[in-house]
Amino acid sequence: MRFLRLLALTALSLTAAVSARKAATTSKFDTYKSNSAPFELDETSYNDLTASPRDYSLAVLLTARDAKYACGICREFDQEWNILGRSWQKGDRSGQSRILFATLDFDQGRNVFMKLQLQTAPVLLLYPPTTGAHAKPDGQPPRLDFLGPQSAEAVHGWLLRHLPPGQNYPSIVRPINYARIGVTVTVLLGVFTFLTVAYPYIMPVVQNRNLWAGLSLIMILLFTSGHMFNHIRKVPYVAGNGRGGISYFAGGFQNQYGMETQIVAGMYALLAFAAINLALRVPRIRDPKTQQAAVIIWAAVLFGMYSFLMSIFRIKNGGYPFWLPPF
Repeated sequence: MRFLRLLALTALSLTAAVSARKAATTSKFDTYKSNSAPFELDETSYNDLTASPRDYSLAVLLTARDAKYACGICREFDQEWNILGRSWQKGDRSGQSRILFATLDFDQGRNVFMKLQLQTAPVLLLYPPTTGAHAKPDGQPPRLDFLGPQSAEAVHGWLLRHLPPGQNYPSIVRPINYARIGVTVTVLLGVFTFLTVAYPYIMPVVQNRNLWAGLSLIMILLFTSGHMFNHIRKVPYVAGNGRGGISYFAGGFQNQYGMETQIVAGMYALLAFAAINLALRVPRIRDPKTQQAAVIIWAAVLFGMYSFLMSIFRIKNGGYPFWLPPF
């Protein structure tokens, strides 16, 4: 009887010890899970959460947010880290994913930074579980170094690559930015009010045919002279001619200079202006002598510019046989 009683007491003690150990591990996760994620750590709580055994994952951000450390990335990412932690906590209220989000600031964890030999911040460590189905016996945490600003979505993707697969993890849910909505609504109302008040003054300008004709002519001259060719090919503005001078026109149809485009556009504009004056303005002149002089002047401009244009065409194509005086 004594032997059976002693055996029963021994079995009961072992069972109680195992259960207590398991309950302690579980209660640790449940205790910290009740905090608003991500919660702040100090050296004691950091050592407590990272100690083995643990049946949960721990994502801890080691940062230095105080202005005296001049860590701009730390302060910028702090808001993104809060969005990530709160989104995860709201999407996984039951704690099925078994992960905790925490922050350890340099002021509260200098010894931890020295122990990990961290020279920069922020740094994100993901401690895996050491017990359970997805345990990693070595318990070495993957590390994310911030080489530049990071978003909550980018860090969320990094976490998913290191967490056990096959689970339905929460996604990022950004809070509604009421300030941006207010600014947008205010700007739209301001623009609507301005357009309502300025409508009687704007519409005559918008409906002006001469304005649209001028804009259309400018666009036509701009693109027919090769403006887009310059942007696509990144051509030089001018080039040397090999004799100490400057060449404004490039030989060949597949070559062009920036200055060449401007000269050709100016010639096209002057030719168009001369043709428009000969067709529209000159016939309205009532004085015969003035009208005759205007015809001669604009015809001479038209002839001279067309002669110059043909001479440029001969530069582009040396085999072109035609020309007009004086060029």
